[in-house]
Amino acid sequence: GGGPFLIHTGNFKSYKVESRITSRFCHTTVKSSVVNSGPNAQSIGFNVQIPKRAFITNFTMNVNGIMFVGSVKEKTVARNLYAQARARGKAAGLVRANSQDMETFKTEVHVPPGSKIEFELHYQEMMQRKLGFYEHSLYLQPGRLVPQFQVDVYIYEPSGIASVETPNTLGEHFSGMAKLTSSKDKAHVVFKPSLQQQRKCENCTTSAIDGIFTVKYDVLRDSNAGELHVSDGHFVHFFAPANLSPLPKNIVFVIDVSGSMWGVKMKQTVEAMQTILDDLTMDDYFSIVDFNHNVRCWSEELVPGSTIQVAEAKKYIQNIKPNGGTNINEALMRAVQMLVKASNQGMIDPRSVSMIMLVSDGDPTVGEIKLSAIQKNLKKVMREEFSLFSLGIGFDVDYDFLERIAMENRGAAQRIYTSHDASDQIRRFYSQVSSPLLRKITVQFPEDSVSDVTQNHFDKYFSGSELVVAGKVLPSESTTLNSFTTAFADRLDLSLQTEADYLELDAALAQQQHAFTGFARQMWAYITVNQLLAERSLAPTAGKKRKITQRILTLAVEHQFVTPLTALLVESEEAKERLLADSPKDPKQGGSGMAALGGRTPVQMVHSIPPWVQMTTPAPPSHAERPLPDHITIVENDPHFIVHLPKNNMDVCFNIDSEPGHILNLVSDPGAGVVVNGQLVGSKRVEEKEKVNTYFGIISVFYQPDGIRVSVSTDRIDLTDGRNNHSFTWGATADITQDRVKVSIVKDSKVMVTVDDKITVMVLLHRVWKKHPTHVDYLGLYIPSNNQYSSQAHGLIGQFGQEPEVRVFNLHQGADPLKKEATMEVKGNKLVVTRGWQKDYRRDNKRGSDVFCWFIHNSGKGFIDGHYTNYLVPRLDSFLPLPL
Repeated sequence: GGGPFLIHTGNFKSYKVESRITSRFCHTTVKSSVVNSGPNAQSIGFNVQIPKRAFITNFTMNVNGIMFVGSVKEKTVARNLYAQARARGKAAGLVRANSQDMETFKTEVHVPPGSKIEFELHYQEMMQRKLGFYEHSLYLQPGRLVPQFQVDVYIYEPSGIASVETPNTLGEHFSGMAKLTSSKDKAHVVFKPSLQQQRKCENCTTSAIDGIFTVKYDVLRDSNAGELHVSDGHFVHFFAPANLSPLPKNIVFVIDVSGSMWGVKMKQTVEAMQTILDDLTMDDYFSIVDFNHNVRCWSEELVPGSTIQVAEAKKYIQNIKPNGGTNINEALMRAVQMLVKASNQGMIDPRSVSMIMLVSDGDPTVGEIKLSAIQKNLKKVMREEFSLFSLGIGFDVDYDFLERIAMENRGAAQRIYTSHDASDQIRRFYSQVSSPLLRKITVQFPEDSVSDVTQNHFDKYFSGSELVVAGKVLPSESTTLNSFTTAFADRLDLSLQTEADYLELDAALAQQQHAFTGFARQMWAYITVNQLLAERSLAPTAGKKRKITQRILTLAVEHQFVTPLTALLVESEEAKERLLADSPKDPKQGGSGMAALGGRTPVQMVHSIPPWVQMTTPAPPSHAERPLPDHITIVENDPHFIVHLPKNNMDVCFNIDSEPGHILNLVSDPGAGVVVNGQLVGSKRVEEKEKVNTYFGIISVFYQPDGIRVSVSTDRIDLTDGRNNHSFTWGATADITQDRVKVSIVKDSKVMVTVDDKITVMVLLHRVWKKHPTHVDYLGLYIPSNNQYSSQAHGLIGQFGQEPEVRVFNLHQGADPLKKEATMEVKGNKLVVTRGWQKDYRRDNKRGSDVFCWFIHNSGKGFIDGHYTNYLVPRLDSFLPLPL
């Protein structure tokens, strides 16, 4: 937003802001036209606040028909060109305003009466997901009434929009004025108050528009494997899994209680800590270190986050009286020692996440006060499984230092502004990191399919956020790109796979009227430049720094980004007039006025590239599918059981007629600790009198020794271990390992569950046409005959682990001339059996292949032990009560 500010009288004609967001990348254009309607020459300015994380990509000005066009150049080149020409106006500069996430772009031109000026500014940024949403903010401050005022935000998300809203952040005056239209993958927000609606009051001449206009949205994610978008020779991979349990955490809060924290800062910190401590659970361990010139510990050891301990800790914090100096070095050393000790004593779960959260408002004054020495000391003692998060309160703090130590130690930093909502800012930052779901995430691609990949190894994934990897797609024979993601969750090891077609997205983008078609190329450059800027601030030698600087310059010029190392030179076509737009350093105090030339440090996102990452992309492991043996027991369709008897080299079939909702026990093996049960669903009923067909809707495999249950239904696959539940969709190929249970999902097709490398169950998905009058989605079940059950195995299928003697004789013509009949002797019974065939759908999911078998009537009576009703069990993890 922002807007022209006028000195003397100038007439605002129009003010228009348009944002195009495509696949989380946003291009914003701010246009404004003004006329000098006064009798004298005057200065007319244009002043826009843009988000800190955005890069300006262009600025143009039309003054009475003379065009000034911007181009991004290396800073020194731009400066020299600028110096050579006498600029008509003053230099445009980027000034850091003292507002949380914005900076101000200002320019001013001196023009004769009657002049008409048009300003146009372009900037780009990547949308970051925080706490489950992307938030797009436009700062609107036109400063006066505008005849034509309009804001348009266009969103296009190829995988679909889950929700979109426009929280009313501009105040009551404009409530309900933003109009939103949305479809499956597009949304358009328009905000267009009339001149009358802009007035502060009925006859006011001042504008009520002053603040931030916000659009919040999230996208649909059909699988935990992420989304891969390929466009214009580049790819972007988004990874934001849900339905996973958080990892337990160990956290040491390190709180600055020196004299300068007295008053509002301490009050807000105490208030925030109350809520933060309430968030801890029994699985979490914590302690508190508070420091001034001395260091104190509330507890020398980490303690579990029980209600009693939390109440004690809250009391302790409330009684702190800030005074004295600041000994940051010793406080951090003490916190690290606590984590190291707990870890050495085996107190903390090796899968848990250990973090230090530092809250400070100033530079060290006691003990080690050299910042570079503190940074070195910390790096020496921090283990690679520890992370540091730092919060800098107010403007006296050396925020660059806090950010550097956090980034170097796998964390993130946030500046907290001293105001009435400082405690909310602290809480918000804590929420972003308080729920770690995964550790050690790596996103890989097949060799020779991609190049120039951005950071692809991440230390942690936090709930509600998103990991993004981008790169270039190499030309190849294939038209699909695959990505492979590996990660560790609480007790689970994951390996996920997803794919994208090279041409599909570009074809879809070509149909879109308001999409930003160059998003993938710019997104790749945006992430790369930000990672290089972070690397540059941690560069150990001057030579390394120079090399990185050169790469940033090349990219910034090629992709037209105004970064701390480039400037925007604005010149008229004949190059007689020049202006310079530039990006300043962060002054400790957020001043305003024209900016000095010089770099600025961007706010790093949680996953900026840290120094310990090797940027190589090894080829992913190939998941060779273990083919199932041909000798197999099958349950398909309207539970048709096909039992393969290897010794007799024979297949025997029977149907089970039972009710929807019933749970049938298929394998119950107390010796191996394994249960396989299936729950029936009915077809949609048409006529009252018609018999409802039943199918398996859920197949559950329970492994008692590890307490793990895998439950496969037609819409998802759940893994439960008593404490945690992890959910996966059919939408992505994935391999999940938890203790001795392995689950392999093949996208939209089948799931293999293997227990202790001895017992395997394969479940096949049958999807039917959604609008079919009677058919429902159902599951087929395939169990290999060579499963190694114990001698105690039972169940409709398990009992045949010990194969019975079978004899078939007296083959003759049956009542149906097409079907032969015979007599079967089994388990001391003589049964009449019919020769028939059933379907095996493993090779061909639609038509299936035929399996010949002897069919047993009356729900398998005489072939299975007892009656089929003996196999009904109450729950999906129930063993069969023995004996039958």
